[in-house]
Amino acid sequence: MPLRLLLVLIASTALLSAQPYDLVITNGRVLDGTGSAWQRLDVAIEGDRIAALGPTGSLEGRKTIDAQDQIVAPGFIDIHNHSRRSILDVPSSENFVRQGVTTVVEGNDGSSPLPIESFFERIRQTPLAVNYATFVGHGSIRREIVGMDDRPATPDEIERMRKLTREAMHEGAFGLSTGLFYLPGTFASTEEVIALAKVAAEYGGMHISHMRDEADGLLDSVRETIRIGEEGGLPTQVTHFKAAGKSNWGRSKEAIALIEAARARGVDVSADQYPYTASHTGTTALFPQWAQEGGRARLLERLSNPELRKKIQGEIAGLIEFNRGGGNPKNVQFSVCDFDHSLDGKTLADETAARGREVNFMTAAETAIEIQIAGGCRAVYHAMSEEDVSRILAWPGTMVASDGGVTPFGEGVPHPRYYGTFPRVLGRYVRDLKLISLEDAVRKMTSLPASRLGLWDRGLLRPGMLADVVVFDPDQVEDRSLFGDSHHYSVGISHVLVNGKLVLSDDKMQPARPGRILYGPGRKN
Repeated sequence: MPLRLLLVLIASTALLSAQPYDLVITNGRVLDGTGSAWQRLDVAIEGDRIAALGPTGSLEGRKTIDAQDQIVAPGFIDIHNHSRRSILDVPSSENFVRQGVTTVVEGNDGSSPLPIESFFERIRQTPLAVNYATFVGHGSIRREIVGMDDRPATPDEIERMRKLTREAMHEGAFGLSTGLFYLPGTFASTEEVIALAKVAAEYGGMHISHMRDEADGLLDSVRETIRIGEEGGLPTQVTHFKAAGKSNWGRSKEAIALIEAARARGVDVSADQYPYTASHTGTTALFPQWAQEGGRARLLERLSNPELRKKIQGEIAGLIEFNRGGGNPKNVQFSVCDFDHSLDGKTLADETAARGREVNFMTAAETAIEIQIAGGCRAVYHAMSEEDVSRILAWPGTMVASDGGVTPFGEGVPHPRYYGTFPRVLGRYVRDLKLISLEDAVRKMTSLPASRLGLWDRGLLRPGMLADVVVFDPDQVEDRSLFGDSHHYSVGISHVLVNGKLVLSDDKMQPARPGRILYGPGRKN
């Protein structure tokens, strides 16, 4: 029996003797997170833990929440999150709390702070409403040791990268994240990644990957992700699983088949997904990776060369037509342009026309170049099919994850996933489309990511577990955030508790900041 689980059981035995409890949630339909059917139970909380479950009306609390026949479930765990840029500015994390999220997991896509401990110290000085965990980013490690150059790492550099990986695992990382689509991760060989993955494996960590190519190279990228787990000796995960570009629509079926075949031979592979047909990243995603080698200064240098600029423009046009652009410049929508916020919410087609150009792939590519020279933007890319989104979500090994971040209300025009990911699954895909059951959706948001990360005292409603809890109305829960009009909080979630403290009560945000730093299995004090 794992030591953590033993401690949970010991704690549960002690807590069962305490009545009345600090808090009892009564008259609710309890989904425990396992995927089992709901039961009418009271949930008692003492301190920061679940103390007892009992028949409705059987438990006494100094404070009581009447769930009024709503669902009572474990707090949702967002295993792919990007909040470190703004969570210290918005420690309430309201856009996630109102989705029922109680834990955010950062350090994805190969990017993380180095050293991780320095960021943890900042969190200790600014308490959060939600729990915070992180991976260590391969791209950040490679940038530190190799830089932004397109070349193989030397044996000495690989050993230095392994050392940084080991240090990050000691500081509490949950494993290694890769962003093999992004610089400088794209310049790394699979063998380099495996060498670092083996270090994470030594400490019980996992690997999670933004793959090299989610479009034409989807299947080869899935194979590479599987290989990293298989040869690295650790669980591996396809993150924000998708099939981008019209020519690749439907390939999710083949990609899932590859994962299932790997699992059949013993490779521990899983996936996560946001429930939208559009992605969100920088406008650099429209630029060929060779053109970005060396960083922004080198890109600008290449764009000042007329011959290279024409070549780059042609490749961007191809990416708009067949890949990220979904076949039309109007499918690229700027979300945040720090150099000119008047562009926020406009499409690449809008801005191309505004600059006096006939809108086509080449003219849109020229506009993209001008915008990148001016400073670049973050953008939403409408390039996926609903059929693939549904197929991936229905696959049993897929978790729900936002790929979004804490956002100041009203700033820019971010992707709706920042506000609506988890309620969208519960409302659209469970209640309206009946694609998956409510029980399975909750499992995908709670016990599945918790077990993946080794969070043995979270993700389930059981005595002794830490009291991260969400109460929601399955008939009313809904995302309200729209593309182009994204600053709308989700509705239908009435109460959220983090470590036994209310951060949302009767649909009102509370001042409590009970979130904790969660440490991975290799943490050394």
